[in-house]
Amino acid sequence: MVPKLCGQDIELGNFVMGTSAGHRSGAEASRALLAAIEGYPRMRPAVSAGPYACPCGCGREMALPTRTNLQDWGRKWLESGACCYIDLDHLELATAETISAFDQVACTHALLRVAQRALASVNVARPASARITALANNSDRQGNSYGSHANFLVKRSLWDQIFNTRLQYLLYLASFQVSSIVFTGQGKVGAENGAPDVDYQLSQRADFFEQIMGPQTTMRRPLVNSRDEALCGGWNGSSPSPLNGLLARLHVIFFDSTLCHVSTLLKLGTMQILLAMMEAGQVDRSLTLDDPLAAVVAWSHDPTLRAQAELEDGRRLTAVEHQLRFFDAAQRFVEAGQCDAVVPRAREIVALWGQVLAALHAGRAEELEGQLDWVLKRSLLRRALGRRPDLSWSAPQIQHLDLLYASLDPDEGLYWAHEREGLVTRVVPESRVEELTGNPPEDTRAWTRGMLLRHAGPDAVEDADWDWVRLLVPRRGGVKVPCTIRLRNPLAGARRHCEAVFADAPDLETIIDRLTVRSESAGPDAGAVEALASTATARETTH
Repeated sequence: MVPKLCGQDIELGNFVMGTSAGHRSGAEASRALLAAIEGYPRMRPAVSAGPYACPCGCGREMALPTRTNLQDWGRKWLESGACCYIDLDHLELATAETISAFDQVACTHALLRVAQRALASVNVARPASARITALANNSDRQGNSYGSHANFLVKRSLWDQIFNTRLQYLLYLASFQVSSIVFTGQGKVGAENGAPDVDYQLSQRADFFEQIMGPQTTMRRPLVNSRDEALCGGWNGSSPSPLNGLLARLHVIFFDSTLCHVSTLLKLGTMQILLAMMEAGQVDRSLTLDDPLAAVVAWSHDPTLRAQAELEDGRRLTAVEHQLRFFDAAQRFVEAGQCDAVVPRAREIVALWGQVLAALHAGRAEELEGQLDWVLKRSLLRRALGRRPDLSWSAPQIQHLDLLYASLDPDEGLYWAHEREGLVTRVVPESRVEELTGNPPEDTRAWTRGMLLRHAGPDAVEDADWDWVRLLVPRRGGVKVPCTIRLRNPLAGARRHCEAVFADAPDLETIIDRLTVRSESAGPDAGAVEALASTATARETTH
């Protein structure tokens, strides 16, 4: 097994208030927010598609870049090891990699803080009639869904088993995800995408899944995504990186955006444990659902948690009963010490998982108001309906409150109001969240990525990705030499590996020289950092 390093991508719903649906409101909003985030540009668009009228009606002209990837435009890298970019007119936030699910909760909230500050900065200069709104949710109530993706490091052999050789592994994973909505759903008023009408449901994503497996993310969405981007080396000259044959990234598009700490921790931590069990060959085929796509809608549309779905063997279970079967197996696995080396604090995750399922199974969901998003949101909406008996679940006012739950504006976002009042159960302290708004986690390659950006500065950063950073390094005589630092191993480049490289370094040239020497002296199995300097005598160093 390998450590279950994880990360998240959070697509925001963003638009300009007061504009009609026919305008490109999302384009203006996302680009304004991205411009307000300090980072290191991956793309510097110099050519535009020509002016178009600003959708806020202010009379200004705007320009969009041409010849760019509309699903990955304007990517900026942050010193925290995270990045932000625009995906189809949505601002997307991608957290730094962490090994601990607890650290990932902190990284997620830290990056949301960065987006909140950008939102506040943008709106200060805008008229109230053209204020930008950003939502950490998954549906715009206009039939569109945008993603919240989780990513997990797995062995390449497990990835192949899931998608190529063992159908039962694919169905086992899909079935687990489907019933996990009892703690991973954000909650939603109504239904979309042709699903049967409902007052309130557990998951915002449930109505939008249309097939079991596939590589796509924006149409006919699959329960299990088969995109194969390892992000751990790719090609090294003319031959693939050895790590690319050993490691893979499981790209999970199933989950809702979650704000409650406990929801987010369980979303990530239980998946870490499940994937460790799968790598150990512990797959219980009796838990496979007969029709996972029908089950996710049936279970999501019943917040009483009494709806049942059929397993392959004919048994019928509620979503909570189904999760309890996974929990029992996971608890035995963790207590036997089989997660110790790959999932930090696995016993704490299992204990919390068990407590949440026990409360749900006993019909005491209200006790989890400060822990699960769908429970908290439902409670808030019920209170609103109690104060306004003339309204129903389908009333525009209730639908509006549904959206406001996830607003990033701290003055209107219902979640943030409850967090400020201490009504949300925290699994990481605010001090840790604030620390990670500007600093990278220390136990993965994100630390070296962040330190390279910090020491290089924006003028020296030419380009970057998850597994490399390309710099223009000043050399003697004032010449700037292109240099690529390769971070092929996501588990290497941690602070303990590379802190000495940056300590007391007078300039970027010294850091690069140290990295090269360290790479040459460490040997092929050290797994820290590789450097490639494109000079006449340079060579790629590997370790």
